[in-house]
Amino acid sequence: MIKRKRTMYGLLLVMVCCVTACATKKQVAPVVNTKREVLDVMRSANTYFMEKWPDTGKPIYTNRWRPSNIWTRAVYYEGLMALYKIDADQRYYDYAVDWGTKHAWGLRNGTQTRNADDQACGQTYLDLYEIDPKPERLATIKTNIDYVIASGKVDDWTWIDAIQMAMPVFAKLGVLQKDDRYFDYMYKMYAHSKNSEGGGLYNTKDKLWWRDKDFVPPYQEPNGEDCYWSRGNGWVVAALVRVLDLLPDTDPHKTEYLQDYKNLMEGVLATQRTDGFWNVSLHDPTNFGGRETSGTALFAYGMAWGLNNGLLDAKTYRPALNRAWNAMVKESVHPSGFLGYLQGTGKEPKDGQPVSFSSVPDFEDYGLGCFLLAGSAYYVLLDKEGMK
Repeated sequence: MIKRKRTMYGLLLVMVCCVTACATKKQVAPVVNTKREVLDVMRSANTYFMEKWPDTGKPIYTNRWRPSNIWTRAVYYEGLMALYKIDADQRYYDYAVDWGTKHAWGLRNGTQTRNADDQACGQTYLDLYEIDPKPERLATIKTNIDYVIASGKVDDWTWIDAIQMAMPVFAKLGVLQKDDRYFDYMYKMYAHSKNSEGGGLYNTKDKLWWRDKDFVPPYQEPNGEDCYWSRGNGWVVAALVRVLDLLPDTDPHKTEYLQDYKNLMEGVLATQRTDGFWNVSLHDPTNFGGRETSGTALFAYGMAWGLNNGLLDAKTYRPALNRAWNAMVKESVHPSGFLGYLQGTGKEPKDGQPVSFSSVPDFEDYGLGCFLLAGSAYYVLLDKEGMK
């Protein structure tokens, strides 16, 4: 009898250990990517795009013609420059320089535009100026931002996408010009979006951002929750990452940006799908729910950057990052390099639908830019960990 009890106890102990091991395995996604694999998939996706768009100055046609220095293409070049930092292929640099040259290093609506979508190209112009300080690469974007500062008007960023499009430009100019005026004015514009626009677009309770004042409560999603658009929050993640990468520690607002970044990453982490992706609507998976690549890539970018800089807890965020990257590689990337599950342009879950593996968004460029930002930061993390 005693022997039988011991046998049953042993079997029970084995079962408990198996359940615990399975639970642990489920919680911690293994790293299945080498640096080479990460780089190869980025190269594939980028080659697909460069071959499709050999003329960097060619206008983009969807429902109408648009110049190719608009925000969608600017985000692609942000990603390309990130790729260039880890994979110094001369073709990438030449492709970016040719883009700037074809547009005379200018902005879509000239030096007196206040539209952040016009200013986004300045991020790459300034990156290229830093590599080779030819004055034409700096002149127009600096003239424009100086014009904005001289106006005294700080309420331009009425939608959260604008924070990513323009805020890093101010930060980069502040560094390059050694002039705190750019940092100070950037903060005033950010603070307006965060605290004043529509009553404040940042919700401290959910640690997420409403896309613009149209989505501030009493607006609700079909399930009664607040509407937090995935890619919109992703833009804020990217903006904070890129600004924190540039700001000197002496900046009086850096601590606030850092806390906003950490809080936002908490809000984002709580909404990740079990398959590694995020839905287009972070708090309502029934409103055009399903895999979506651009928001997922931006959140992965934020997580990888935070882990690289020791700002996020690895036990908490590394499994989430692994799930996100693996999901995109396995489910989004076509053999050709085309990215599926990419929501088209818009401002809320219903826009740019349907989103599927084979659906082609109205613009393919910004999704690739987000993916390259994520992959480059993930590559750096693997490199730090000694992965081959």
